[in-house]
Amino acid sequence: MSKPVVAIIGRPNVGKSTLFNRLTGKRTAIIEDFPGVTRDRIYGECEWIGQRFTVVDTGGLEPASKDQMLSLMREQTQIAVEEADAIVFLMDGREGLVPSDYEVVELLRKVQKPVFYVVNKIDAPKHEERILEFYKLGVEKLYPISAEHGYRVDELLDEICNSLPAGGAVKHEPAAGLPEEGEGETEPIKIAVVGRPNVGKSSLVNYLLGEKRVLVSEQPGTTRDSVDTEVTLNHRRYILIDTAGIRRKSRIDQPIERYSVVRAFRSLERSDVALLMIDAVEGVTDQDARIAGRAHEMGRGCILVVNKWDLVEKDDTTVGRYVEALRDHLKYLDYAPILFVSALTGQRVYKIIETVDAVFAEYTKKVPTSELNQILEVSVKNYPPPSFHGRHVKLFYTTQVGVKPPTFIVFCNYPQAIHFSYRRYLENRIREHLGFVGTPLRLIFRSRRE
Repeated sequence: MSKPVVAIIGRPNVGKSTLFNRLTGKRTAIIEDFPGVTRDRIYGECEWIGQRFTVVDTGGLEPASKDQMLSLMREQTQIAVEEADAIVFLMDGREGLVPSDYEVVELLRKVQKPVFYVVNKIDAPKHEERILEFYKLGVEKLYPISAEHGYRVDELLDEICNSLPAGGAVKHEPAAGLPEEGEGETEPIKIAVVGRPNVGKSSLVNYLLGEKRVLVSEQPGTTRDSVDTEVTLNHRRYILIDTAGIRRKSRIDQPIERYSVVRAFRSLERSDVALLMIDAVEGVTDQDARIAGRAHEMGRGCILVVNKWDLVEKDDTTVGRYVEALRDHLKYLDYAPILFVSALTGQRVYKIIETVDAVFAEYTKKVPTSELNQILEVSVKNYPPPSFHGRHVKLFYTTQVGVKPPTFIVFCNYPQAIHFSYRRYLENRIREHLGFVGTPLRLIFRSRRE
């Protein structure tokens, strides 16, 4: 059975992300002391007294607001409430009761599932008198806590776990002969969707998922957190990571945006395959090249996804010219496949997962040493390495020592003599014979003594 889900909802800046981070034991959600930091639904896992459940952090809930961004955040919160098995409604014990708290409680009275009315920012017993005014809401029980300091959070967790349906119990000792949960399953492929602001990253993720999983708006910078979503497509598991738009450093003027960019690069670092989104209308930019360079340096599989292709006026030469411009601007990613899609209409979006599978297979491919050395021998015979201080440079043999990305050690007598251009030559010969489409290669030169 799937794990139960607990959604944390409430007005902006009442401490939802702080509570989320405490329950999950990680700093997954960005925390800052002003409203509207969290916008999408963020998922994490909590384990307490032998029970596991999924926790959902949501954006601020303002029922009556006409603001476009707050309306989108409200929609995300409503989706979280619908899919949850239990709800934590968080209120601010320092600010006190506000009119919108009444409105949310009226909405929650119609929900046929456990609801926990929690007053946050109660840091010690002497502050618990602050909760008295919240009884005006007409609720039976209130839970005073401090998400920041952990005060009475354990009592809240006890109550939550007692209310949840079966399905999240931790199995410490499986019956003899039975596999552990998940044993034998392959790990999901982690796909980071990266790019500049407003190139359509969230729209693409939503289209692949078939739901409004993340906020989509024409306003740049809508996504702030990196949002992980696990999905199964064609009997294979993937984790789609929607990231914040990455601007040039000179264009970042808010601390919260700096955090978002750092999170985006961290998400890129823990991914297997990066989808580098490029705006077809604006064309490839210097910032696209910087992001692509980071993906290459981190050794991630890479696919160039040109989005908004439906908005480009085309003739018989459009695709060819676009590919030429991409290859010219991103020379170090000449191994990356290029897809022309529209996340809005779904044009060729189905090709993305198919291409991810192909790139991941290359990213994890292992090659026999004998086959590698045949390629090395012919390559050196056709084009020997330049001499070093009048001495011949000899390449003795090579072997693959790793994957993700494929990594090879080439043993030689003068490792320091191998120029970048010759390293590139050998890499191209390996690709020519073995493919490795979509993945960088790592060639390490060592002496036999090493």
